[in-house]
Amino acid sequence: MWSFANPSVFLRLTSRALPWLSGLTVVLIAVGLYGAFRSPADYQQGETVKIMYLHVPAAWLSMLIYGVMAAAALGTLVWRHPLADAAQKAAAPIGAGFTFICLVTGSLWGKPMWGTWWVWDARLTSVLVLFLIYLGLIALWQTIDDAGKAARAAAVLTLVGVVNLPIIKFSVDWWNTLHQPASVFRIGGPTIDASMLWPLLTMALGSTLLFVTLHLMAIRNEILRRRLRRMALRLAMGEPKPSVARLLEPTGPDAAVQH
Repeated sequence: MWSFANPSVFLRLTSRALPWLSGLTVVLIAVGLYGAFRSPADYQQGETVKIMYLHVPAAWLSMLIYGVMAAAALGTLVWRHPLADAAQKAAAPIGAGFTFICLVTGSLWGKPMWGTWWVWDARLTSVLVLFLIYLGLIALWQTIDDAGKAARAAAVLTLVGVVNLPIIKFSVDWWNTLHQPASVFRIGGPTIDASMLWPLLTMALGSTLLFVTLHLMAIRNEILRRRLRRMALRLAMGEPKPSVARLLEPTGPDAAVQH
């Protein structure tokens, strides 16, 4: 497993995988959107129900991405994984983006259904807290000059914020909220008609692959950025000018965390 964690090996593997992931992502999202536009209107919500094809995948990914960041935080603090802090840093803006989409689409749905853009519902409030945590982590990475200290501080804050995930998940069951309960993954089976369910699942899968694609690209950019910084520091110290090709040369297992 550690051999795949080598930054150079990671760069080579992702360069081969990204074209396939990108193509599959486009196909799935296109099929999901086609099914969403062709799906029938809900008998209560009307055409407004189609907002869920964006809202539900975004809500799912807002939590999944934070879970990925929590795993990366453990990799940074416990196992000193060479790519852990790069993976965590790369995931935060993507997670913030999906959480923002979740909040906006939820408000667009809430206005005609609830008669207001926003209520301090337990589910909505906890998702807003998640969005603020994402922004705080992004700011933390930007404000601490020492990248090693920033990685450790962000890892600790990420793990502390994990307590918000079960609150988001079970808030509808724990408190009397306006937000509807689970309608897809439930013990009694989905309550959504098949004509709406398959486009929703397709959009969720396509959105998940979109995250994987964007995350891998962002990690690659972070690795190359750090290597460029090291090269610039060596030039400033008077060392011979390295070639650009050295950016992809194999390096030691700690190359991704050297700044």
